[in-house]
Amino acid sequence: MNFITVLKKFGIFVVLVVLIIFFSVTSKAFLNPSNLFNVARQVSMLGIAAVGMAFVLLLGGIDLSIGSQITLVNIVTAWLMVNAHMNPILASLISIVMSVLIGFFNGWIIANIKMPPLIVTMATMTIIEGVAYIICKGIPIFGFPKYFTKLGQGYVGPIPIPVIVMIIILAIGSYILNKTYFGRYFYAVGGNEEASKLSGINVKRVKYLVYSLSGLFAGIAGIVMLSRTNSGQVLAGKGFEFDVLTAVVLGGVSVNGGSGKIYNVIAGVLIIGVLSNGLVLLDVSQYVQMVTKGIVLLLAVGFDCMQKNGKMKAVTA
Repeated sequence: MNFITVLKKFGIFVVLVVLIIFFSVTSKAFLNPSNLFNVARQVSMLGIAAVGMAFVLLLGGIDLSIGSQITLVNIVTAWLMVNAHMNPILASLISIVMSVLIGFFNGWIIANIKMPPLIVTMATMTIIEGVAYIICKGIPIFGFPKYFTKLGQGYVGPIPIPVIVMIIILAIGSYILNKTYFGRYFYAVGGNEEASKLSGINVKRVKYLVYSLSGLFAGIAGIVMLSRTNSGQVLAGKGFEFDVLTAVVLGGVSVNGGSGKIYNVIAGVLIIGVLSNGLVLLDVSQYVQMVTKGIVLLLAVGFDCMQKNGKMKAVTA
């Protein structure tokens, strides 16, 4: 294995280490254990939702409605607990099922009407945001049972519970991709949809499943976020899909579908978390942070496209 191959395979981890060293030198607070646990807890929702986005990208699609689904789950669960006096577990389950159905709807439209995933999920994003505003009228919802906040604010030993949830979801995502037939179908359909159809794969069913799973993980992330913030906010998931997309692409999942690994996505999620936390510690303005994240996403997508073009040239040479 030559240096270039090693760099392509483990370059994402090198970037992560460089960022950690940089912020450790420039900010004394960065390596504080409480700050590191804070970073881990902050990225947990990102990591949960990233598994769903990784599946969608592997398929060659995109899901821009993830942030809005998180917002809607946030608002609906809060409304059911406070206004309908519903048990938190039942309210959470209803909201997660709702998010799965939204994901299934996205998959159904994309598979059957052949609309571009970008347009479908952008339209869904707008609709969901509007519904969330209608339900809460833009006013935050408070007053949950105390035990509900344990999920987002509690610890098992020194480890925040959201981090444990993220690890479990990442393990499930990795298992689906590496140990199940459906996981292999994700790669096959993303690599060549027509060839997958000819080989007998039910492509429509795969799309239903992938977008439903994206909804499932967005729903779980929404519940964890609601428990952590202890208030239903209509802006809870605003722009969240951007961070999720950046983390997944940074993790090496191709925007063109067919390639990527969950363990690299973990590194991508940590890079976004370390970058966000480090910039806050350095008192960098929110607008500069937005510019920085945009540049990171542009570089990640550009690198992915350069790799794909390089492979195509090698094939046609």
